[in-house]
Amino acid sequence: MKFKLGTMLGDVIRSAFKSPATERYPFVRKEAPERLRGKLFWDPAKCTGCQLCVRDCPSEAIELIVLDRVSKRFVLRYHPDRCTYCAQCVVNCRFNCLNMSSEEWELAATGKEPFTVYYGRDEDIQFLLEKIARENAGERVECPE
Repeated sequence: MKFKLGTMLGDVIRSAFKSPATERYPFVRKEAPERLRGKLFWDPAKCTGCQLCVRDCPSEAIELIVLDRVSKRFVLRYHPDRCTYCAQCVVNCRFNCLNMSSEEWELAATGKEPFTVYYGRDEDIQFLLEKIARENAGERVECPE
């Protein structure tokens, strides 16, 4: 292995007088690009429960839980840790109930707990979480109508 001391010394001297190439994030923040694909948002009022988003998600990051199809009671369980942010679900949604935010894209966390997000009406989410807790305890739960 052969190296030239003069070449290396020249590179070191040139780089000593240049400004750093790195950015000072998070202390200095730049505006996010307009078409950035960030956190997924779901509008339950527009959803019909067709589940195209679930079928087209390559990473299985979306689960649509049907509580009552007749009265349009759905809860969307979203796993951002699985999501590849490809926006395939947004493109294939016929009713425009899915969107990706360009403002909310800083999704890092220190634990895994915040990585399951539930979307829907508050009472439906509460019912689902109670149902999951009861099923984990071994009880059988029926959906109220």
